[in-house]
Amino acid sequence: MPVALRSNSNVVFQCAYHVVWCPKYRRRVLDGGVEDRLKQLVREVVEEKGAWLVALEVMPDHVHLLVEVDPQYGVHRLVKAVKGRTSRILREEFPTLKSRLPTLWTNSYFVATTGGSPVAAVERYVEQQKQR
Repeated sequence: MPVALRSNSNVVFQCAYHVVWCPKYRRRVLDGGVEDRLKQLVREVVEEKGAWLVALEVMPDHVHLLVEVDPQYGVHRLVKAVKGRTSRILREEFPTLKSRLPTLWTNSYFVATTGGSPVAAVERYVEQQKQR
């Protein structure tokens, strides 16, 4: 899906970000029901915050997200919202996460704009993570 020109009341933008983050200690806990619920929660938060989900893939020990975000909202606020809500809900719904980890996510994450690469190439990369 190509990145479209988007706009708000005073800015026209085309901002796509590749975001990657990991569970604490890079534990391999994102599988089965946790993976499915995580994907559902990420989609909900992205939509609620007015961003656009391009691609999402969950590996057992990390998450890849390709998302378009209004620059006035900021990718950092979106990532904070996604990590915060998913940590709270997943730890409530899957008690084993609470017993295995002091917090679900590390404080850090990777983010890069897709500026130099065609968004379609980054989207393919994210979608093909399971085959690697």
